[in-house]
Amino acid sequence: MTSENHGTVTADSAVVMSPTGSTSEAAPFSPSTSKPIQELPDELIQAGWSKCWSKRENRPYYFNRFTNQSLWEMPVLGQHDVISDPLGLNAAPVSGEVISDAGLGNGQRKRHPSEDTQAGPNSFKRPKVEIPVTPTTPTVPISPSTPGVKPWVTTTDDKQGQTSVPTPAPYRPSVVYWDLDVQTNAVIRERASADHLPPHPEIELQRAQLTTKLRQHYHELCSQREGIEPPRESFNRWLLERKVVDKGLDPLLPSECDPVISPSMFREIMNDIPIRLSRIKYKEEARKLLFKYAEAAKKMIDSRNATPDSRKVVKWNVEDTMNWLRRDHSASKEDYMDRLEHLRKQCGPHVASVAKDSVEGICSKIYHISAEYVRRMRQAHLTLLKECNISVDGTESTEVQDRLVYCYPVRLSIPSPPQPRVELHFENDVACLRYKGEMVKVNRGHFSKLELLYRYSCIDDPRFEKFLSRVWCLIKRYQMMFGSGVNEGSGLQGALPVPIFEALNKQFGVTFECFASPLNCYFKQFCSAFPDIDGFFGSRGPFLSFSPVSGSFEANPPFCEELMDAMVTHFEDLLERSSEPLSFIIFVPEWRDPPTPALTRMEASRFRRHQMIMPPFEHEYRSGSQHICKREEIYYKSVHGTAVIFLQNNAGFSKWEPTTERIQELLAAYKPSGRSLPSPGPSSTSTGDKDSKPVQEHLARSQDNSSPVDKTAPDTTNI
Repeated sequence: MTSENHGTVTADSAVVMSPTGSTSEAAPFSPSTSKPIQELPDELIQAGWSKCWSKRENRPYYFNRFTNQSLWEMPVLGQHDVISDPLGLNAAPVSGEVISDAGLGNGQRKRHPSEDTQAGPNSFKRPKVEIPVTPTTPTVPISPSTPGVKPWVTTTDDKQGQTSVPTPAPYRPSVVYWDLDVQTNAVIRERASADHLPPHPEIELQRAQLTTKLRQHYHELCSQREGIEPPRESFNRWLLERKVVDKGLDPLLPSECDPVISPSMFREIMNDIPIRLSRIKYKEEARKLLFKYAEAAKKMIDSRNATPDSRKVVKWNVEDTMNWLRRDHSASKEDYMDRLEHLRKQCGPHVASVAKDSVEGICSKIYHISAEYVRRMRQAHLTLLKECNISVDGTESTEVQDRLVYCYPVRLSIPSPPQPRVELHFENDVACLRYKGEMVKVNRGHFSKLELLYRYSCIDDPRFEKFLSRVWCLIKRYQMMFGSGVNEGSGLQGALPVPIFEALNKQFGVTFECFASPLNCYFKQFCSAFPDIDGFFGSRGPFLSFSPVSGSFEANPPFCEELMDAMVTHFEDLLERSSEPLSFIIFVPEWRDPPTPALTRMEASRFRRHQMIMPPFEHEYRSGSQHICKREEIYYKSVHGTAVIFLQNNAGFSKWEPTTERIQELLAAYKPSGRSLPSPGPSSTSTGDKDSKPVQEHLARSQDNSSPVDKTAPDTTNI
């Protein structure tokens, strides 16, 4: 039976509703009572159950702080909720099976998508879970056991630096965009703890301030040297591209890169010289853009150290364009765009040659400022740890055995210092965390999600004493990576819709995301950018440093060309080395003008088993700002086509073959929901030179990529 308005019971007596519905004073059960009662198993404690004592009834009862459920008898994992599931259809069998879903909030067992497949005409038998590759299980615990401790929301001692907050009523999000009950099938070799410096709000605040200054330097250099605004989100993509080659020690800013000049930043700035070309809808806009480009090209070639031949070619083409604009007033939009393309081809190389040195100077200057900031932050971080008597050099490395285990979150070898006070309050459905006047926000649904991820993954903070400070650091880090502008960066960390993840899990056994974050992940096992802070919330570290032996994976990378290219190289290395079932389902933009190296390489890969194309404006993404934006703004339609490619080795193909039936189920999940915005607005997922070019639809393509690896020729599905 359930009770309403039941607060979490603390060490002090509280007036609550007993299972009979009567009001009684309740307190946690004390072992000093005259009636000895058996202690709760760890599994029940992790599921939210606690033992309380009813003074009115003079007997113990059991209360679940996640669901407000109260029982006189000890709860049993797998017991169904008689209110939401009166027939017990989703309940686990009473006997004959091992219950593995101990992390569910109310002790009931959730029905997983993989169980919906029927073993026979009238059979609903749960399939047997087989341990892949080896029966060895992870030696590092996936979720901590926290018997006999209070949750983080209870009042704690301020002398330890933790915020005192009133116990809020348990929050139940009305819409959930994740499924943290799915267990992983990703197998890795056991690895040592990472030597990253543990996060701290003071250092994170300094990192945020220096990153903001670096963005300002970038804006000033583009404006002063080239007379342009920085290409939108080019700084964000610079951070992503630099991390592919960076060997420095800072989790966000680059400091040891080769080459120093970023190809991504250089390409995007050059593409906006002499002016930024935007999408054109009307004839007058096309005419104005052509005039502005001609004028800017002439001005640049006159003010720079250009060769006589370059000056001659540019001036002649500009004058010819101006004369054409004066005499031809009946031209169509297409005529203006054709003329603009001709002018770019004629003048572009000469304009680029005079701007090359200046743009390289911008890229070099930003990189060296970043390296100096990293040195400054590193020194401050080491000083802080030293003041807390934490030695970085004297940490003992844990012994690692050469064996296969299920993947587990990143662990830090350096102990975490005491955390400062972080204030928490709620404004309607938004959790607000403040440190030294700097506030970050996250909606309550995602705040509850972070609490669950922390409970499953963190092993050094069973009392949640460092939870709030780590949440503050996490949100601040991602805010700095993707910018603080309106909708800035939301396209770079967009996610697939929930129905797609459900179909991937049910049809292809996908349990792992290669590119995600604690804020936008669907599964509780994922790779992300920042192992030092994300590891406390379930991250397995950056994907390019993650080497699975077996498993089924989804990859939806940030749309940075260099990162996607490095991703393909990593995929092929993993598939080449492993003989165990290994499968990657990749979602990348279908950019054809020009085609990206990553897409071209995957289409030619001998591991490609299937490919399908989702047309632009006919499928959706979840906004990267889903943790803070309004519910009606979470989904938006993609402005470009999306290529879905299956890369599998032989064993992976045998186990998760993209059959016609499975593909049809995936396509059915892709149907637009009708809830998405007509376009992603200011947060387009396009990058650099792709912004200025129309989206090309290449949907009718015959592809035959048979190879010795393939037993059947891979096919392409065009929607």
